[in-house]
Amino acid sequence: MDLESISMQLLVNSGDAKSLAMEAIASAKGGEIAKARESIEKAGHCLTEAHRFQTEIIQKEAAGEIEKVTVLLAHAQDHLMSAITVIDMAKEFIDLYELVYSKQG
Repeated sequence: MDLESISMQLLVNSGDAKSLAMEAIASAKGGEIAKARESIEKAGHCLTEAHRFQTEIIQKEAAGEIEKVTVLLAHAQDHLMSAITVIDMAKEFIDLYELVYSKQG
């Protein structure tokens, strides 16, 4: 797979992970904790897939197959880092909403 295709896969999977994490927060906010945990689990799967493509890029660079960093690759890496942050925060929000709702009922 060429660098552009790998970068696109990194971007798509990272974007999906971030979107699912935001969906998880919305579900938790609405009191749907089980649904939130399901979404965050799916986000984790997307993140794992994104990491797989990131590893492929790192391996290609180590082998001397990547001569320059493209804007697309930098953008994809930015999305990955953002997704990781949002997933981490979403897990905290889910726990917090679960606590809040358990105290109300």
